Formats: sequence, structure tokens, C-alpha cells
Amino acid sequence: MNLSHLRATVAVIGVAMLSLSTPLLAQQKAGSGGQPAPAVQQAPSPAAPVQATPPAPVPGAAALATPDAAAAPAESESKLLKPTTTGGLRELSPWSMFLSADVIVKAVMIGLAFASLVTWTIFIAKMIELTLIRRKLSAALAKISGARSLAEAQFALGAKECVLASLLAAAMREGRLSAGISSDAGIKERAASSFAEIVRAEARRIRLGMGLLATIGATSPFVGLFGTVWGIMNSFIGISKSQTTNLAVVAPGIAEALLATAIGLVAAIPAVIIYNHFSRVTRTYLELVNRASGAAGRLLSRDLDRTHGGSHSRAAE
Repeated sequence: MNLSHLRATVAVIGVAMLSLSTPLLAQQKAGSGGQPAPAVQQAPSPAAPVQATPPAPVPGAAALATPDAAAAPAESESKLLKPTTTGGLRELSPWSMFLSADVIVKAVMIGLAFASLVTWTIFIAKMIELTLIRRKLSAALAKISGARSLAEAQFALGAKECVLASLLAAAMREGRLSAGISSDAGIKERAASSFAEIVRAEARRIRLGMGLLATIGATSPFVGLFGTVWGIMNSFIGISKSQTTNLAVVAPGIAEALLATAIGLVAAIPAVIIYNHFSRVTRTYLELVNRASGAAGRLLSRDLDRTHGGSHSRAAE
């Protein structure tokens, strides 16, 4: 009786243990994802070839492995930038700006350059002329300073051609044409009129070219400004066509336009300075001419006084 009861108790305990172990096994399977435990990896056999796994790609390795391919875009960009930079340097040259300027702007520049050449030509020619005639007239006045008559003064001058010789010849001619006229005032008045004509003719001759200098000095800046305005108009038209305001596109046209104004100032400023200089020099020379006119008038007056004094003395005898 006790043995049967013992067997029944052992059976009940076994059933209870089986019922408790079943949920634990299910939870373990769920936690491991239902995957079986990994098997022990067996070492490869020596006969089997070992395959090496390729290394993982490193970032930037492709750029380092192919330097030519990476440098190609940079080199192409530098090639594109180099002509632009070189062209910009060429644009700073006045000659290159002149060659690339518009036809009207080129004509303005050529005209202003020709005006500047005329200015310096007049300067050299007038400087030589004024220097020579001033020296010649001063020497002639020194020679006749001790003369007592028109004939003696003409003999002292000799065959030199100057304004003083013309004044003396006019006085001699007036005295010869007025022979037999007793009015000294009329002779002197007519001689003074001849002297004034000679002085005015000499002033016109010595001022030859001065008007051209004044014209160049007054109009060259405006002519250059016209070329600048025309060039800027063309630059704006080019901007509208290219539809860009990049400085590399805008700057060359504006520089070409401003070159016309610069040439205009280069032609005008020396012309004004040279004109003012020659105005002073011409005024000094004309003062010498007036002195020569006065000297010829005094010699004529002495001759008239001698002639009428001799006639009065003969009449008194």
C-alpha cells in the first residue's frame, strides 16, 4: 500500500516538472529568434584554396588613384582663365585699345593725334621764327640808334630785310612823294598811316598759326568727349547683346572710350600752354616793332626839319 502511494506521488511530481519546463523552453526560443545555436566552425582543409576578401573602399581613394582625371578639370579651367587674363593685360595697352575701338572712335583719336602733331610743329616753327626776328630787329635798332637821317639809317642797315627796313623805306617814299609840300604835319600824318599799316601787317604775320593753336586748345577736349560718348554707347549696346554685366565684358569698351578723352586732353593742354607763351612773346616783339616805327618817324621828322630849315635860310638870304 505504501509502495503504490509512493509511485503515484513520483508520477505526479514528474508531470508537474514537465509542465513547468515547457514554457521556459518556448521563451528561450523566442529570445534567440528561433535560430539554432551556431555550430562550431571547422578549420579549412589545407587542400582547399583560401580566397582573400577584397578590402573595403576608402573614401577619396578613387581621386587619389586617378590624379590625371582629377587634375583635368582644374587644368581646363586654368586654360579658360588664362586667355581672359592675358586679354585683360592687352586691353591696358593704348595701342591694343585703339585697334579694338570703333571706327568713329578711331577717327576721333587719329584727328586728335594729328592736332597734337600740328601743335608741336607750330611750337617749333614759331619758336625759331620769333627768336630770329627778335634778335634781328634788336640788332637793327642798335645800328640806327646813332643815325641822323633816313638815308644814313638805310646805309647802316645795309641789305638786311626786317620790319625796320620796311618802315624806313615807307618814310623815304612818303618824303619823296610829298616833295614841294610845305605842310610837315600832313607828311608826318601820312607817314604814320603807312607805319601803322606795316605794323598791322607784321602783327598778322607773326600771329600766323596762333589761331590754330587756340582752336585746338578749345575744341580738342570736346572732340575727345564725343569719342568717349560714342564708345560708351557702343559698350552699352554690347552689354545688352551679351546680357551680362561682367567686368571683363564692360571694362574694355569703357577703357577704349575714355582713351579718346585722354588723347583730347593731351592735344588741348599743350596747345593752350603754347598759345599763352607765344602771346607773351609776340607782345614783346610787337613792342620792338612799335619802337622801330617811332625811330623811323623821328628820322623823317629830322629830315623834314632840315629840308624846311634849309629852304627858310635860303629864302632869308
